[in-house]
Amino acid sequence: MAREFSRTDRVGQQIHKEIASILQNEFKNRDPRLGMVTVSDVEVSRDLAHCKIFVTFFENNEEQVQNYLNILFENKGFIRTLLASRMRMRAVPGLSFVRDSSLTEGIRIANLVSETRNKDNERARLAGRESEIDGTSEQKED
Repeated sequence: MAREFSRTDRVGQQIHKEIASILQNEFKNRDPRLGMVTVSDVEVSRDLAHCKIFVTFFENNEEQVQNYLNILFENKGFIRTLLASRMRMRAVPGLSFVRDSSLTEGIRIANLVSETRNKDNERARLAGRESEIDGTSEQKED
């Protein structure tokens, strides 16, 4: 019988939970420069030696987002120490923080779709008026 979740998945879920809590609670007291950040995903290597943490920032300014990533990079040792105190593992994986731009990309694509749909509706509306003016409105036949 196969397991429902692998060990790396379970460790990843626990790291996700703990890192989110650390960034929200303890890290804010140490470095208040970090803005609103959420942990969107965690990928753990099969040997549990490395961990990639995907973070999302609620900031549109690219320079500010890069500054936030630098703050996380500078303090990843401190965050790893806090993580080690919360988890019962022989060796805590090395952390790397990566910006997750899927949320902003999704919003951008949704805006493009809405904009295109509005333009198409406007064209259809204008085309309908032009046909009424020309007297070429289509009649339905029964």
